[in-house]
Amino acid sequence: MRTGIFVGSFNPFTVGHDSIVRRALPLFDRLVIGVVGDNVRKPDMPSAEERMQVIRDLYADEKRIEVKPYFGLTMDFAKAEGAQFIVKGVRSVSDFEYEQWQADINRRLGGIETILLYSEPELASVSSSALRELAHFGVDISEFLPKKSL
Repeated sequence: MRTGIFVGSFNPFTVGHDSIVRRALPLFDRLVIGVVGDNVRKPDMPSAEERMQVIRDLYADEKRIEVKPYFGLTMDFAKAEGAQFIVKGVRSVSDFEYEQWQADINRRLGGIETILLYSEPELASVSSSALRELAHFGVDISEFLPKKSL
């Protein structure tokens, strides 16, 4: 069984994240979305359970997708889930450089390969941090949040 993981804080889960999930799904028999549960750099974040429920509701009809919390290193989460691949989305050159370093470490230390999916051009500017800032100032961000359609 080919298993991939897609991890992040997903605060919030955006149309960009949804695009990566939908494009990665045909590559795997099982795709586990790992929601960071211990990110101390973002203390005002909704609980992992709240963030997971949004994602579970979105993909409720897709049996190949599982949503779970994860703590610690991504490669350890991948191993615990029996995943052979980590799926990452890349929007820019700086994203690529960071993910290239991460992919090398995960492969060398954990034997886990990374698959990079480039963002669709119209989604390259969508980021959770930008959406949080817009929402803080009262901007309606609903157009950047996925709607259930699987």
